Amino acid sequence: MHRLFVALRPPSDIRALLLDAMGGIANARWQDDEQLHLTLRYIGEVERPMAEDIATALDGVRAAPVTFRIAGVGRFDGGGRPGSAVWAGISPREPLAALHAKIDTALTRAGLEPERRAYLPHITLARLLRNAGSPDRFLADQAMLSSAPVTLDHFLLYESRLRSTGATYEAVARYRLDR
Repeated sequence: MHRLFVALRPPSDIRALLLDAMGGIANARWQDDEQLHLTLRYIGEVERPMAEDIATALDGVRAAPVTFRIAGVGRFDGGGRPGSAVWAGISPREPLAALHAKIDTALTRAGLEPERRAYLPHITLARLLRNAGSPDRFLADQAMLSSAPVTLDHFLLYESRLRSTGATYEAVARYRLDR
């Protein structure tokens, strides 16, 4: 089985900005440099033939390069816990939402179920485990986190491997934007 997702990899200066902002939440599982990405579409576990169909379908996605910047931070509610993750926000959202929709359409044509969740472009900074401290101070301190705009001309298909220390990600295919 292959556990896959489609994402953008922020350039090193954006990753450095995000890494510098991390900290201040007890027992949070902070992402490392290799884990920082902006998910365009989570796929999940698939068999090899479907993985090959996915790779072919993504090659047919046509879109312009995307420009975005880091814009603040937020958290996903963990259903009664302080929050299951904290993330860096992205602005503007519309170009990424349009690219997400094109990727979702291509993957649906390849045989996957369409994405049912609303798409919110973000970069996960930390996972908050049950014993994690409150993220409130971090959210207040980093509320104005921002970067200069960056333009990316490709997206990646990643394979994820779960480990006890967190997930590791390997880019298995690269797809150019601007075609």
